[in-house]
Amino acid sequence: MDKIRILIVDDHSLVRRGLRALLEAEPDLQLIGEAVNGADGVAQAAALRPDVVVMDISMPEMDGLEATRRIRAADPSQRVLILTVHAMERYLFAVLKAGASGYVLKSTIDTELIEAIRTVARGGAFLYPNAAQMLLTDYLSRARSSDEADAYERLSEREREVLRLIALGHSAAEIADQLALSPKSIETYRARIMEKLGLDSRPALVKYALARGLLSDAEG
Repeated sequence: MDKIRILIVDDHSLVRRGLRALLEAEPDLQLIGEAVNGADGVAQAAALRPDVVVMDISMPEMDGLEATRRIRAADPSQRVLILTVHAMERYLFAVLKAGASGYVLKSTIDTELIEAIRTVARGGAFLYPNAAQMLLTDYLSRARSSDEADAYERLSEREREVLRLIALGHSAAEIADQLALSPKSIETYRARIMEKLGLDSRPALVKYALARGLLSDAEG
């Protein structure tokens, strides 16, 4: 079985030494090079063609994200595993957007790094548990926003106008008078709007209209 060939990119010699010790203890892993910054990492990745690049995120000359982008652009078959001390959502999404296949916190290197390397070498993705939860939460939030946007797009122009007027506090009779319709027609519109938007009360409808910015131009 071929060994997984690994390049380490980190500007701290003590970190590289620790990573080297971890990797050399595993019979299926082979350390083929070490780089001291992002620019050096890009050059060595091109020359050595590792299977996995273990990349620090914060380095001089070129940070790990830019180095990751360049490595992946030059050779998409090379997998990059980011090391960082930052367990924060904004770093996670930046890492994934750059093209990295995994994200390991430096505080968990001794327990997760080896598994992470093997996972990304097989073409998988590795995320620590909290990162997976962040992604799920973000996905659900985006899905809800998308659903709401899609629901609003299904409203007709007349339904949108009725929605706005209801949210402004006008009665069915007042809206009917403004739109030259019967109060019964307005009630029908209201029921249809509530159904399409998944709302069950007038306060919920007002809250929705505010969130959509439908009342921002209203007077008073």
